[in-house]
Amino acid sequence: MTTCGKFTILSLVMMRVLLKILTSMLPQRVAYAHCDIPCGIYDPHHAQLAAHTVIRMTNMINDLKVSSENPSFEERKKIIHQIARLTKVKEDHAEIAKHEIRILWADYFKPEHIKDYPDLHELVFSTMKLASKARQEINEDAAKELLSSVQKIAEIFYKTKGLTPVKVPSPYPTGLDIVLYK
Repeated sequence: MTTCGKFTILSLVMMRVLLKILTSMLPQRVAYAHCDIPCGIYDPHHAQLAAHTVIRMTNMINDLKVSSENPSFEERKKIIHQIARLTKVKEDHAEIAKHEIRILWADYFKPEHIKDYPDLHELVFSTMKLASKARQEINEDAAKELLSSVQKIAEIFYKTKGLTPVKVPSPYPTGLDIVLYK
């Protein structure tokens, strides 16, 4: 038997297997975070982009048309497939908007921000509810309300940084604004 100091190769393999078994029995938790250092890098841009995407996907779903009152099976499959794809993207981006707002709420906004912007708590809460509604429905008004609410949070965010928020036309097919700063 080959030895490596005091241990045989067999005993090293057995220890490795035992360690792997013990490690697999320990509870595992996946950590999700922006960074939790805190790094100081926060921005509402991704939430706005996600809200624009929810609007765009909602519009694309609403714009789908069939060629006749009784489309062929192949055409129905294509439309069902397209609706499924657009719906998935819409729902994913509504969740991204919620995720990004949660990061700002939990990691960036501080008690002094709540004192300066007393409606911020309700605004964040209603934004979360609007994102859920935009996920659950094919509702352009709900999607636009989500964007408006996210933009209000973006305006507050930039003000807390001593910046002047400004709405500018976005380059997106929604034709709606995005909040940036001067």
